[in-house]
Amino acid sequence: MRKDIDLEYYRKLLLERRDAITAGREARKKDTQPVELDQATVGRLSRMDAMQQQAMSQATGRRAELELQRITAALDRMNSGEYGYCMKCEEEIAEGRLRVDPTTLLCISCAQKAEKR
Repeated sequence: MRKDIDLEYYRKLLLERRDAITAGREARKKDTQPVELDQATVGRLSRMDAMQQQAMSQATGRRAELELQRITAALDRMNSGEYGYCMKCEEEIAEGRLRVDPTTLLCISCAQKAEKR
């Protein structure tokens, strides 16, 4: 377990983000409902706008679910003492990198190598 970083700071960040995503789920439920196709009540352009809004909301929901998975994995790593270490080379991840993305799995060197592939 790393002693040189403030784990409670990162835990708080992750929990706050998880709570915000969870709260946003309820707001997105309405936006992902099927679009009404009754032309008598909704015009064609309005339906197209509603369908586009629905697709955007669904994509946002998928991104949020992926972020929730990353947050859960980061919290699990904290609990097991593996947080802040690269999952590939097992070296410490720089604190600056953790501040940018507290869910990151790789140190900058391994991330750069992975991008080149």
